[in-house]
Amino acid sequence: MSAFDRIIGYEDVKAELMCFCDVLKNYERYEKLGVSMPRGILLSGDPGIGKTMMANCFIEESGCKCFLVRKDMPKGDFVKEIRNTFNKAKEETSAIVFLDDMDKFANEDRNHLDAEEYVTVQSCIDDCRNTRVFVLATVNDIGCLPDSLTRVGRFDKSIEMVCPKGADAAKIIGYYLKQKCTLGNIDVDEISRLMEGHSCAELEIVINEAGIYAGFDKREKIEQEDIVRACMRMIFDAPEKLDSYSAKHIRSIAIHEAGHAVVSEVLEPGSVSLVSVCSYSAAKEGVTIVHRSDEIEFSMRANEHVVMRKLGGKAATEMVLGLVDVGCSMDLWNAHEIVSEFVRDCCSCGFEALSCEGLTCSDFVREKTDRLVAAELEKFYLEAKRIIAENRQFLDKMISELVEKKTLTYRDIEAIRTNMHK
Repeated sequence: MSAFDRIIGYEDVKAELMCFCDVLKNYERYEKLGVSMPRGILLSGDPGIGKTMMANCFIEESGCKCFLVRKDMPKGDFVKEIRNTFNKAKEETSAIVFLDDMDKFANEDRNHLDAEEYVTVQSCIDDCRNTRVFVLATVNDIGCLPDSLTRVGRFDKSIEMVCPKGADAAKIIGYYLKQKCTLGNIDVDEISRLMEGHSCAELEIVINEAGIYAGFDKREKIEQEDIVRACMRMIFDAPEKLDSYSAKHIRSIAIHEAGHAVVSEVLEPGSVSLVSVCSYSAAKEGVTIVHRSDEIEFSMRANEHVVMRKLGGKAATEMVLGLVDVGCSMDLWNAHEIVSEFVRDCCSCGFEALSCEGLTCSDFVREKTDRLVAAELEKFYLEAKRIIAENRQFLDKMISELVEKKTLTYRDIEAIRTNMHK
């Protein structure tokens, strides 16, 4: 059994690391092929996704003696510790120096990446040339490191680890659920959709939070509703507390969020993972979470859908209530930014609006570009209104369900669509 078998998902990352492990374990075989000793691997990615766990599995699988370097002392002492650690590693026949959270070694910003700690690491790696010392490092933000440190020759391989999604997320959630007492109605696919794009640590804490809710209610098993509540509180910062809101105000929030959801569902059926009227970060009322398909994620069409979805809340409010939506300023700003990129950077309306950032542009060009952006926004807004008008029954049903249930998952939305077509 491989040490990597303890890690769920990340099959592509594990495959690359296992290849390097084999080089370390069976170097004589590779040496006969003329292969040089690899210098190092850099694992990067958001906090909580398992970089350190992956690194520890690599160390265990390689069978090499490991020397750990982690920032836990003042600057001067730490620089000496870095040098001492590398010197100790060079005394071994084969060794790994593990630089955990290397971007925390210094407090330099992106404009000052010449910290003594990083210069020392570079020097030590160079001093280990022609030895059997392998360097393994983890970082949260690779942009905090100087290019001279991360270049090939010091770190032969840079691997980015991302938050689990799809099948990987479902496997991880299933693993955490097996450690809890749950009812048989847990929908892992629904939960993985809600928690898509969040770290393994966040997935674990949500499942645990759900258990706290069940225990507080004096129930013996965790239910699906507990996990949805935990997602709302821990992931979306939207606790289900609306006691201070009037029924009229809750309905207005439901109309706005239903507008987002309906436009999204018509453009990309099954795209809405969750829609809720619950407060969001005490600053925004309501939340709509959308699942983005990998097939269209980076296309122009997908970005156009985002713009229309952003404008759907305003369109629904003004069509249903006949009022100007005063809670859509952030939606409008986001839509404006996306459309501006279309016009200025992608030249969607012609080359005359090509971005002139950093150059001197005439007032005429700037004014024309602003007019093109406004016209495109107006076009997308009218399209959002058309979608809502043609799907008014769907919108009304979404509004009534939101007012009643406060939060709808994609399974609830799927049921609404199915019942409408019966």
